[in-house]
Amino acid sequence: MFANCDFKTHKNNMKMKRTMLTVTMLLAIAFTAFAQNEEAAVKATLTDYMEGTSKGQIARIKKAFTPTAALYSVNPDGTQKRLPIGEYIGYFKEGQSRDRKGKIISVDIVNDAAHAKVEIISGNTKFTDYMLLLKLKDGWKIINKSYTREATR
Repeated sequence: MFANCDFKTHKNNMKMKRTMLTVTMLLAIAFTAFAQNEEAAVKATLTDYMEGTSKGQIARIKKAFTPTAALYSVNPDGTQKRLPIGEYIGYFKEGQSRDRKGKIISVDIVNDAAHAKVEIISGNTKFTDYMLLLKLKDGWKIINKSYTREATR
């Protein structure tokens, strides 16, 4: 009878281990799917920014940013430059395409906050953009952008 009890205990332990392994695998799959969906959503916001600015699609630019967003860079004299998003959007004309090709370099997401690195080639200039994004009630939005530029030739 004692040997039978050990067998039952072993059998129950094996059953518990299989159950825990199954639950762990399901959670890992669910987490991976969630992370992939969030990354896709962040990339969609970045694509709205890149394509909106290259194709003169003002609505897509506005969709990508919050109304209070700003762009930050360094002036030639070494001081900080701040450009409100409304002023930046004013540089673009509806339907007027520009020679701008964008590429997402990296995305890092934790919960409802993210940052991304984007490169834009425009003529002989490469812009490197660092975006801060938040997941708000209407989706992922760029809240700030800092950037630098360099000649490509």
